[in-house]
Amino acid sequence: MKVIVDKKIPYLQGVIERLADEVVYAEGRDFTPELVRDADALFVRTRTRCDRALLAGSRVRFIATATIGFDHIDTDFCRASGITWTNAPGCNAGGVEQYVESALLLLERERGFSLRGACLGVIAVMFFGWRKVSRGFHLTATWLTAFGANLSAWWILVANSWMQYPVGCDFNLETVRNEMTSFSAVALSPVAVNKFFHTVTSSFVLAALFVVGVSAWYLLRRREQLMARRSIAIASAFGFVFALVTAFTGDRSGAIVARVQPMKLAAMEALYDGQQGAPLTAVGILRPEAQRTGGDAFYFRIDIPKMLSLMSFRSADAFVPGINDLVYGNEEYGVMPASEKIERGRVAVEELGRYRTAREKGDTAAITEIEAKFDRSTPQGAEFLREHFAYFGYGYLSSPEQIVPDVPLLFYSFRVMVGAGCFFILLLGLVWWLNRKDRLADKRWLLWIAVWSVPLAYLASQAGWVLAEVGRQPWAIQDLMPVGIAASKIGSTSVTATFFIFLALFTALLIAELSILFRQIKIGPEQEKE
Repeated sequence: MKVIVDKKIPYLQGVIERLADEVVYAEGRDFTPELVRDADALFVRTRTRCDRALLAGSRVRFIATATIGFDHIDTDFCRASGITWTNAPGCNAGGVEQYVESALLLLERERGFSLRGACLGVIAVMFFGWRKVSRGFHLTATWLTAFGANLSAWWILVANSWMQYPVGCDFNLETVRNEMTSFSAVALSPVAVNKFFHTVTSSFVLAALFVVGVSAWYLLRRREQLMARRSIAIASAFGFVFALVTAFTGDRSGAIVARVQPMKLAAMEALYDGQQGAPLTAVGILRPEAQRTGGDAFYFRIDIPKMLSLMSFRSADAFVPGINDLVYGNEEYGVMPASEKIERGRVAVEELGRYRTAREKGDTAAITEIEAKFDRSTPQGAEFLREHFAYFGYGYLSSPEQIVPDVPLLFYSFRVMVGAGCFFILLLGLVWWLNRKDRLADKRWLLWIAVWSVPLAYLASQAGWVLAEVGRQPWAIQDLMPVGIAASKIGSTSVTATFFIFLALFTALLIAELSILFRQIKIGPEQEKE
């Protein structure tokens, strides 16, 4: 038996000779097809790429790599060529541990902070601590990572929800800001609570579809079949349950939007004229904008009778205001026209301007008068805040039509999101059932659908965010601050340059992430024993 060994691997010299008839030591980068052609086994490190270019036509039947990773080994080619390979999980773990500890101690000394009592590396333990720490410690790190991620999501979504539904705050006349008066009202508003659960559960569904899709790819390639079936069993059941929860929170979200953002609801349904017992459009093709406002907004549509009223107000006969009602008003149903809101908002804006002028001139009488109007504790202040300041943001608009967001974008985004969500429920349920019956591997068409459902899940997620953020336009903060007022005064050149820098950066990161992802999927997990 002839063995080729990377000369930089320690402790092999003098040992491997007891097992082989001929041993050749070489630099890892110097392994060539000519060198390995008549070898029976290779001992390598990451410097040696073991692929078709190196191994084709050789008699190599065994490869050992003195590394944890094995991405330098073309496992597909080895499998097809009958070449057995093995890596060394956990090798150099002690050296890596010592290096990390030394680096931390050096940072402690040079940066002047103390490691005593510090919480470091929870995420690192979760990803890299397998077989390095106890199972209990690894599980704890995993749960702490999950808790931290969800806590971060909570605060992000609370902030976003406040922009959609500003509550728990009062306007401070002196600072010209809405300042929080109730933490619980902000953190536990119905919009915040529902948005958190809807967003998080939809992320669970996306993750489940990713696992199912990758596992389906392995089944199609007839690789790692035991692992793939086990992964599908867990992920499909998990995803199916949370897809149902996502649908429930989505329904709840629609009911909340109907009450706090009626224009968003009207736009995403392309409902121009309000109706009692309004239908839900399941499928439709919109006409051009000029043809939508004067009559039927659709070339083609399939409606579910009374469903929009039922979903929005839990009554099949409830009135749902349309775009025209919200813009031009509907006296019969008590819908105030946007023009009146603009006039009321301008009164509040003018009073704020008067206050600023009075402060500059030291006009105490005017200051006292205006402060009384913004004092919620007095009848006069409560009335002014309710009748005028509630429409403060409208005072910056120039026309009622400005309150209408992009109708086609919202209409189609909503249907992509909902349609994909319904499809995922059916897909995950079917995949779980067939896998349980051990019939999934034969359904290659379904496996391909599962694979291509992964990008569809990301598309559906983005459609949901388009619906949420475009739907509140023109508002940066609903009814209080239009985007035009919130926009900074930075020059257009700076904004353009910054945009393209971030575009290039995140595009590069996306390409890198996808490259790593695809490479690792192709490599696969450690070889399993069926």
